[in-house]
Amino acid sequence: MSEPEIITVNSEALEATIRDLLPSQRGFGSELQASNVILPIIDLTATAEGSALPDYLQQALSFNSQTAFTADNSTVTIASTPGFYRIYGAYSSTANVASGGTVFCQLLMLDGATTKNIWSVANFPNNQQATMSGVIDLIAYLNPGESIQASTSHANAKLAGSSRQIADVSGNLVNPAGLVIE
Repeated sequence: MSEPEIITVNSEALEATIRDLLPSQRGFGSELQASNVILPIIDLTATAEGSALPDYLQQALSFNSQTAFTADNSTVTIASTPGFYRIYGAYSSTANVASGGTVFCQLLMLDGATTKNIWSVANFPNNQQATMSGVIDLIAYLNPGESIQASTSHANAKLAGSSRQIADVSGNLVNPAGLVIE
């Protein structure tokens, strides 16, 4: 069996990453070193952070941590608390052939002064497919003072679903209500 070989690694990119990930090490001028010995590493980061739940389970809807919404020729507020939200839903619309107007299903983000369209489906009167439907599944982030609304422009359009805050404004995960992790 040969002796382990330790070599110095000269990489500004690796050193910058170490400085970013380990701020307490910034003042130490130690060089990075590598060894030809394979060491098993067990990553306990998720457990140490309290986020051992896989993200697809952490984002689950639960009875007490989701907000249902329906926009049927109306505009409704989905969320207004700062943080990250998962929005699930479905839309359906039938072209408004009688008046020639376009039918919209939209998700809007507002900051109190400006409204931005963050998702939209338009059904035009000359559309060859008179009825449209589909699924929405997206994640949005709200700063303080912002909100998200679901909006439809005609009685021929419906947008319905559920939203759930999955992380707070600082990115700390919000688990489903009632979840107990031991």
